[in-house]
Amino acid sequence: MPKLSILEIWKEVWNSRVKRLQLTAIMILIPVFSLSLPWFFSFVEKRKGVVLNDWVLAHIPPHNVSVLIFIIIWSMIGLILYRSVYNPSIFIAYCFTLAMVTTARVLCISLVPLSPPVGLIPLSDPLSGAFYGEASVTKDLFFSGHTATLTLIFLCLQKPGDKIVSFLATVTVAFLLLVQHIHYTVDVISAPVIVYLLYRFNYYFLYKYRKPKKKHARVFDMVK
Repeated sequence: MPKLSILEIWKEVWNSRVKRLQLTAIMILIPVFSLSLPWFFSFVEKRKGVVLNDWVLAHIPPHNVSVLIFIIIWSMIGLILYRSVYNPSIFIAYCFTLAMVTTARVLCISLVPLSPPVGLIPLSDPLSGAFYGEASVTKDLFFSGHTATLTLIFLCLQKPGDKIVSFLATVTVAFLLLVQHIHYTVDVISAPVIVYLLYRFNYYFLYKYRKPKKKHARVFDMVK
């Protein structure tokens, strides 16, 4: 069977009513989050929070590793976007779960007001301004968005090599966040657990719950 071109792959996906609706929903969610999140983080930054006594951070001298964190995170985002070009199902699964993860973070941050860890060095990431706004945000703590993003990338990627690279990237960034004292240990440890649960729920919602006919490829599978 001849390999489909990128245009043919996306045309086939768009011709599927279910996936067309999913892509339309994604196109709506992206601007909604982009417009609302800067306001939310601005509100969070103004409120008072609790400083936790973190034993792990107390034994790690703070260092600025922003550049390395920046390179790893955006390299992995670039990788999943590249894979999504040839496999739109990865893009759909990633975006829908990311929307759920973002919503969960908003709820958790709202319910658990924390002040930055002692010794925090603000993360410098010029590409995050689309969601955080221009001001530096330091109180978006529980749970770690950076760790959550990389965990989700690990779950959505399919190739064994990609899995290994994304896993190592997740572990590395989780450690570097602690080195820079950007998050508490609980923020970093809880992120993969929450993301995994949301990913599994999303899988059930997009595939199991719908119980598609056999002739339709499931959402989390590669488009043939």
